[in-house]
Amino acid sequence: MDDDLITERRPIAFPQVFGYLRHVTGGAPRHTALVDCLTEYCDRHELTLCGVFTERDATVIIRSPAFVGLLDALDLPDAYGAVVPSLSHLGPKGLGAERKRQITTAGARLIVVRPLMPTTRSASSLGASHSFRPQGDV
Repeated sequence: MDDDLITERRPIAFPQVFGYLRHVTGGAPRHTALVDCLTEYCDRHELTLCGVFTERDATVIIRSPAFVGLLDALDLPDAYGAVVPSLSHLGPKGLGAERKRQITTAGARLIVVRPLMPTTRSASSLGASHSFRPQGDV
């Protein structure tokens, strides 16, 4: 599916992306680890991480300052998309869906480092084996 391509077979050299984190709890080491996650992902996929917008306020609003900053950055001429560690960084279910819509409406790609894992039902439809056993101590 062509929508799944990031840089492969696209006439773009090191597309510019902006990170978005919703980091309401946890300290500086956790924030650093999240930024490192985005940086490593972008390095592996030939993306240029131009900046990371971090939401630190526990208040749940659609147009928070950090998210508005992300949308403004995505309006830049060379912006390719937004990158998040997981969809939960966009906020709770309803808020996250609206933010996802706003990102794609802006013409940007939403890149998720750790997408949701397929459920057992969808994994079986993809031909996944059910004969696996957990490794290690159970």
